[in-house]
Amino acid sequence: MQVAILSGGLATRLRPLSNKVAKAMVEVGGKPFLEHQIQLLARHGIKEFILCLGHLASSIQDHFKDGKSWGVRIQYSEDGAELLGTAGALKKAEALLGKTFFVLDGDAYLPLDYRELWAIFGSKKESALMVVYKNHDQYDRSNVMVDNGRVNAYDRSRKAPAMVYIHAGLSLLRREALSLIPSDRPSSQDQLWSQLISRRELLSFETSQRFYEIGSLEGLEEFRQLMEKNGRTG
Repeated sequence: MQVAILSGGLATRLRPLSNKVAKAMVEVGGKPFLEHQIQLLARHGIKEFILCLGHLASSIQDHFKDGKSWGVRIQYSEDGAELLGTAGALKKAEALLGKTFFVLDGDAYLPLDYRELWAIFGSKKESALMVVYKNHDQYDRSNVMVDNGRVNAYDRSRKAPAMVYIHAGLSLLRREALSLIPSDRPSSQDQLWSQLISRRELLSFETSQRFYEIGSLEGLEEFRQLMEKNGRTG
């Protein structure tokens, strides 16, 4: 199993913690957040990692190198001088990606059965699957509408009554979905989701396990508390 982790954002909401290191390198329990992600995924059998980097990329590469110290294989794809956006970063990494792969937001931590999810998606024909959580605006503003196992609306700017779900920071893609991403300009996952929805190619998988994120100082503190509660530094 392979995963692409989107670790190229500017992390403005985590300043000053992110002034000198990438968001993924902000420490929790004495180790970078990305290390917690890698250890979680490795425990679930994911051994192939593509790290999509942008802002302060060297702080990540210098620490993780080829991944052997964590029992995984890590390859890198860098945006370059211009940040490409979350979908643009996947397009840039296309040559490194297999026929099917997970996509994990660089600030998300989601404990679930990744092998089961991989098998479920493998039994379907659609191009993509989004993991969703029935949020009811609890942890953040809900932004996903689901009907009969498909995502039929995704909008982070406009709230509709039926939008009770939130994207949990994890998805599965087949390589053909990357053909919808332009290669000549920055592009976001939001734009990719819209195209997949219009083609009825975006499945949903509802998890009962809430996800954690470190996109804000509040989220970072919640994740710290989770690690302390679990008695785990990884």
